[in-house]
Order: sequence, then structure tokens, then C-alpha cells
Amino acid sequence: MPFKDGAFMNTGRGRRSSLGESVRQKQMEGHFPVISEIKVRSDKAGDLLCGRDPVALAREMARCSVAGISVVTEPEHFGGNMGLLKAVAETVHVPVLHKDFITTQKQIEESASCGASAILLITVMLKTDSMVGLIEAAGYHGLETLVEVHSLAELETVKDLPFDLLGINNRDITIFEVDDNDVSRTEELAGLCKDRLLISESSISRPEEVRRAGISGADAVLIGTSVLKAQCMSEFISTLTAVGWPP
Repeated sequence: MPFKDGAFMNTGRGRRSSLGESVRQKQMEGHFPVISEIKVRSDKAGDLLCGRDPVALAREMARCSVAGISVVTEPEHFGGNMGLLKAVAETVHVPVLHKDFITTQKQIEESASCGASAILLITVMLKTDSMVGLIEAAGYHGLETLVEVHSLAELETVKDLPFDLLGINNRDITIFEVDDNDVSRTEELAGLCKDRLLISESSISRPEEVRRAGISGADAVLIGTSVLKAQCMSEFISTLTAVGWPP
């Protein structure tokens, strides 16, 4: 098994950019770290691209000093595909997070071959043994792991596992994020997350919510729908990063 080298895994095929290091760099620059997202549609919001080129959108996001870009590849509910992941990863210079319902090592191999820097693992969808195996496989392929929780019970399940970043989803992914919520779930759980970079995910649409997440303990926010629905995406992202670090 290749060895861990800082925030990278060296697999003999080069070093992938690190989402964790990018988050820390944005903090050092005084910006609140924002991970923006490319998502074709959602069950709640409908069509999010509205005829726009997602790769062009990713380039615009990267110019906004985001810490990374998430690409959703799940096809049924979110309209994604692996070709989209590959196209974005080949285009932008920032770390790319692969978001899908990842349950197999084959999916991890595909993530790596498409140029992702990190993958999402959703706790509620995986048994602990499976999670451990996927974390190890991701490390072998040079990918960081963002492990997502939505409840205290899920956090207790994964807190001792050797993953890289922890995500708190403010919405319930088991109903495909159609619920209404805010950052209160991050505020409830963040104080219990002391030893990993913490990312607050979903239900964030205003600088005030970014600030709330940061004050509660989040190191970064991941925002998809609100970014894609913004009248001027670059200006909207700038208002979020301008919350500053520390918030």
C-alpha cells in the first residue's frame, strides 16, 4: 500500500492536488473556503444548467478563487455522468471532488482515471467494513476521502476511521436533498468534530449562513444549487469568500 505523504497519496502516477491543502491555503489568504458545485439538476430545484455549458461554468468558478469544485455524476436524480467529471477535471486547476453514491472500488478507479482529487463517501449508505475498504482503495489511487454524515449516530460510526475530510450535510441525502433546512445541523455537530477539516454541505445561500457555519466550526462550505441559481455566479461566490477567515 502506498504511503501517506502529507495531504497527498503517492501512487507512482504523480501527485494529485489536495482539496484539504487548498482549503487551508484559502484560509491563509484570508478567504472563507468555498467548494462550488457542478450539478445538472436536482429533484428539488429542477434544471440547474438552463442550457449553459457546465465546463464553461467550472472555468468561471475556478477564476473565483474557490477551494475546489464538486462534480455530481449520479445520473437518475442529478443528471450527471463520468464524462462530465473528466471534462471538468481536465479544464480547471483547482481540486475536483467526485460526488456520487460511491459503493465500489471500481467507482473509485473510475474517479481516479477521470482526474478527481477527492471522492465523497456517504456514511448512511455504507457499512463500516465497506467504508474502510473504500477509504483504503481511495488512498491507493491517490484520492482524498470526504466522509459525509447527517446525524450524531453517523458521526459516532465513522469518527475513528482513517479518512481525510469530514462533511456535515445539512440536508438528508436519503430523500435526495428535497427537504428544507439551514446550517443548524452543522451547528449541532461541528463541536464534536475536532481532528479533521470540516465541510458544511448544502442549505447555504447567503453570506450570513457561511458565517454561521464557520463560527460553529466548519473549515469550508460546499454550495451547489445556490451558486448555479445565482443571477451572477462570480459575484455571488465572491460575497461568500468575502466572509473571510477567520469568519
